[in-house]
Amino acid sequence: MKAITPKPGVVRWLQKWTVAAVAAGLLAGCAKFSADGGMSFVQSEAGGELGKETVKIRTEAEAAAIQARVRGLVLKPLTDASAVQIALINNRGLQAAYSELGISEAQMVEASLPPSPTVSLTRLVGFGGLEIERQILQNVLGLLTLPRRREIAEARFQQAKVRAVEATLKTAADARRAYFRVVAASRSVAFLDEARTAAEALSDLALKLGETGALPKIEQAREHAFTAEVNGQLAQARLKQRMERERLVRALGLWGSETAIRLPADLKPLPKSPRTIKDVETEAVKRRVDLEIARQELELLAKQLGLAKATRYIDVLEVRGISTFDRQRTTEASYTLEPGPALVRTDEPTREIERRKGLELEFRIPIYDFGEARTRLAEETYMAGVHRLIEKAVNVRSEAREAYTGYRGAYDVAMHFEKEILPLRQLINDEMLLNYSGMLKDLFSLLTDSKARIAANVQAIEARRDFWLATVDLHVAMVGGGALSGGGGATAVAASGGGGEQH
Repeated sequence: MKAITPKPGVVRWLQKWTVAAVAAGLLAGCAKFSADGGMSFVQSEAGGELGKETVKIRTEAEAAAIQARVRGLVLKPLTDASAVQIALINNRGLQAAYSELGISEAQMVEASLPPSPTVSLTRLVGFGGLEIERQILQNVLGLLTLPRRREIAEARFQQAKVRAVEATLKTAADARRAYFRVVAASRSVAFLDEARTAAEALSDLALKLGETGALPKIEQAREHAFTAEVNGQLAQARLKQRMERERLVRALGLWGSETAIRLPADLKPLPKSPRTIKDVETEAVKRRVDLEIARQELELLAKQLGLAKATRYIDVLEVRGISTFDRQRTTEASYTLEPGPALVRTDEPTREIERRKGLELEFRIPIYDFGEARTRLAEETYMAGVHRLIEKAVNVRSEAREAYTGYRGAYDVAMHFEKEILPLRQLINDEMLLNYSGMLKDLFSLLTDSKARIAANVQAIEARRDFWLATVDLHVAMVGGGALSGGGGATAVAASGGGGEQH
């Protein structure tokens, strides 16, 4: 840090230059708070994509209105669409993301303001003297770089709006996934409960036949073991149902009496035909919000690199205006000749006032590397952003292909269960019951077929669930909103293999 006291000519030049810099900073204008804090962009992008309303809760009255609306939605049987709407207006994690958007706007407005001057006053008293010094310090470099810093702040606010869109899409995707999982779990419980009732009826029959001696003990044990296995599967299914229900409750932000949601008895049926997308990669690259965030981040890094290069040689430049008032009180002795004759001394007070004005210029020069380290840091950060953007673009294309493949495969598997496996399993079961009633087949064969039928039905439920989860993954891969779940296609394929071996 170097401090100098310039000459009068330099002082006048610095005064004009400082005034010009201040005027330039003020004329550039300051950013203002928007009326909605950026929420109109979120509603247009995310709300338009989802077909749902997004709301930012600011006051207690708005919170009460949202709570009343949520209670009205909860009273009706829940659908995946209503689950998404509840999550968008009631999930407090999403509300926190909207508040972070407001924080970003406040930071943008603050960054658009010229640096405030620093004023200092000094008063010294002693030995009959008084000294008052007034100083005003202005960051001139901050004024000169204000337009560039304002551009960076505005770009960060635009990026924050896209991040809020991404958070909205993620909340919706999480709610839909939780909804499909809990409905599928409930359907599995209902089916296994029906299977348990049938198994207990067979177990009672086996017990009676055993008492008459018509059924060997090994056959009785097999029947009782089958019933116990079904009861075990039902217990596991009920546990899974409760856990999935709690995950849905958390995704929707419900608590208290609001958790008494009503779910449908089964998942909605498969569409007649799967969705066809000609160029899924191109669509994903155009629409993915996380890719747009990466693009904006690269633009921000480019602006910051330019600012680092512009301030490479001087990174601190300040002008200090100084005004000094110095007053000294002294006494002077005077002598007069009085009649007598006598010499009389008289002390008369005097006051000396001195005023001084000047400017002080302070700047810092990075003489050891001339800003090379700071510039190199900005350059490497920019190149890291370039590589991350390219990686993101490559991954987006791959994720789009993966999600579309999983979607089409999950549809084919689920349709295979409904059109092929389940009808065959039902036919075999009906024939086995007829044959057993006519004493044409033994109980062991009937139990074996019952186990296969239960497994096929449970896998069919999971296959339909996996298809609807795959639709969520496809939407996420196309527009963004978190990572792919990655479980739907694999589960459905495994279920297909199991079902294929049994028919």
